[in-house]
Amino acid sequence: MESTTKTSGAHLLLLSSNHIRKQAQCIPAKASLSSSPSPSQKNEKIEIRVCTNRTCRKQGSLDALQVLSGIAPPFVTVNSCGCLGRCGSGPNIVILPEGVFVGYCGTPSKAANVMSVVCGVDENGDVASSGNKCLEALALRKRAEDETGRGDFAQAYTLLSQAIDLKPFGGVHIMYKDRSAARLAMGDINGALEDAKETLTVAPHYPEASVTVSDVFMAMDQFDAAEESYSIALDLDPSIRRSKSFKARIAKLHEKLAPTNTC
Repeated sequence: MESTTKTSGAHLLLLSSNHIRKQAQCIPAKASLSSSPSPSQKNEKIEIRVCTNRTCRKQGSLDALQVLSGIAPPFVTVNSCGCLGRCGSGPNIVILPEGVFVGYCGTPSKAANVMSVVCGVDENGDVASSGNKCLEALALRKRAEDETGRGDFAQAYTLLSQAIDLKPFGGVHIMYKDRSAARLAMGDINGALEDAKETLTVAPHYPEASVTVSDVFMAMDQFDAAEESYSIALDLDPSIRRSKSFKARIAKLHEKLAPTNTC
C-alpha cells in the first residue's frame, strides 16, 4: 500500500510538471542589470504549501519547509499550512495553483527534487543533479551566515561567491543580498552596490532587495535615493515596518536627513 501511494504522488507530480513549466521560468544565476522580469515572473506565481501539523512535523516537514524556502526562486513562494490529509504518506506538500499533492517529502534531496520539477529543470532528466547543486549552494549560504555572525565578512564573501558560482536555479537573490551586505561591511561599496543591483534585477518584487540597495545608498550618503528605495520596500511588504531592523534603518535615515531639512 505504501509503495502504491509513493508512486501515485510521483506520478501526479510528473503529469503536472509540463503545465507547471509553462507557468514558471527559472531566473538565471546572473542576469543582466538591463533585463526585465518575464511575464511569468510578474504575474504567474507558484505556491508550495508544506503541512506542519503534528504527524507531518514528526515525519520531517520542518526540514522540508526550510529547504524549499531556501532554494525557491523568486516566483515560487513557500508557506507552512495545516493538515492536508493523507497523514500516512507525510510529510505532505501541495503545489498551487495546480493543486498537485506530493507525499513522503521528508528529506532535503526529495524537497530539492520537487523544486527542480516545479522550476522545469528536469527536462534533460537531471533532477537529482540540479537539486543537489541547490542544496550545496544552500549549505554554503548557511555557512556564510555563520561567518557573518562571527564578523568574518571576508570568509562570508568567499562562501557566497562559491554558492553563486554553482549557478543554482533558486535562492540566488538571497545570496546576492547577503554578499552585498558582506562587501558593504568590508568597505567595498562599489561591489556592494553591484550585488545589491543584481539582487534587485533577479528579484524585483523581493522587499529585501530594495532594502539592500538602500543600505548601500546610505553608505554612499545618497539619502534621498535611500529613502526612495526604503519606500519601495514598504510598498512591497508593509509588514516590514514592524521589524526592529527596519525601524533602526529608518531612524538612522531620519537622523541623516534632519540637517538637510533644517537648512
